[in-house]
Amino acid sequence: MIKKISFITIIFILSIIKVFGSEKNFDSWVNDFKIQAIDSGISKNVVEDIMSKVRFLPKVIEYDRYQPEFYEDTFTYIKKRSSKKKVKEGLRLYKKEKIIIDKVENEFQIEKELLLALMGIETNFGKYLGKMDIVSSLATLSYDKRRSEFFTKELIILLKLVDNKIIDKSILFGSWAGAFGNFQFMPRTIRNYAIDFNNNKTIELKKTEDSFASAANYLKKIGWKKNQPCFYKIDLRNNIPKKYLNSSARNIKNKKKAFFFEKYILNFKNLEIDKNSNVAIIIPDKDIIPGAETLAPAFIVFENYEKILKWNRSLRFALAVCTLKNQFKNEI
Repeated sequence: MIKKISFITIIFILSIIKVFGSEKNFDSWVNDFKIQAIDSGISKNVVEDIMSKVRFLPKVIEYDRYQPEFYEDTFTYIKKRSSKKKVKEGLRLYKKEKIIIDKVENEFQIEKELLLALMGIETNFGKYLGKMDIVSSLATLSYDKRRSEFFTKELIILLKLVDNKIIDKSILFGSWAGAFGNFQFMPRTIRNYAIDFNNNKTIELKKTEDSFASAANYLKKIGWKKNQPCFYKIDLRNNIPKKYLNSSARNIKNKKKAFFFEKYILNFKNLEIDKNSNVAIIIPDKDIIPGAETLAPAFIVFENYEKILKWNRSLRFALAVCTLKNQFKNEI
């Protein structure tokens, strides 16, 4: 007698087959990648040593498909990441590491409040650095078709950093997306901006000195302007042309001098704005949150805001960072 198989059981079996198939094809991809890595100039010993331990991580694909930046409304997203508890934890860290953090601020001219905000949101001040094998994470995302080219390049860079003894291969544990350290640097960012601030010949991005200095160096190099505004929340009039409303972080368009938008902003006179500064208007919930209003919430954003988008291309992330930064400024 043949027993009936439930629909759920069939789905479960198919999922196992899919994962098994992915892992089998992944092994083939790894072999091809090794050849590519060696051809790029990385020593064969390093490639074989590191890539021989790499594994396909199905969970990474799951995380890649669901990120809170793409589903939470702006109010919820910012509130979670700029709570009073977060401020207290940041102040506790600053009190403990005040000498180093002040030294970094003075040398790079990047506000300590901004550095604390970024670290607080990225890793909860070093408490959540991630425990995933970032080589396997990057390999899984390289094998996946969605953003294969980007992550393959990141993996190549990471192997070169190990090969050049800039990074210790034994501490390569971080986020599901391959980011590393207190400020969650991707390999490309490590290569371009990370520095050995304490001159011990090793870049240690899980320690205060090198991580804060590296983050400050990055922000300085991309053009952050100290003590300049980031954004203001605004109330828009209904007559603003839609072409001036940005809902994508990929490309902020139709920037104008601030005075141009005065006629479209109800609370413009209450804002501390240089009327000749270059600004844009964003509506972060539109196109992401079902049923979101076109004109609310809305924010007028400045050049500094766009620098945070270079760090993480999310409208909500940049708003949360600048919000937490301002809260620290009120407390320090």
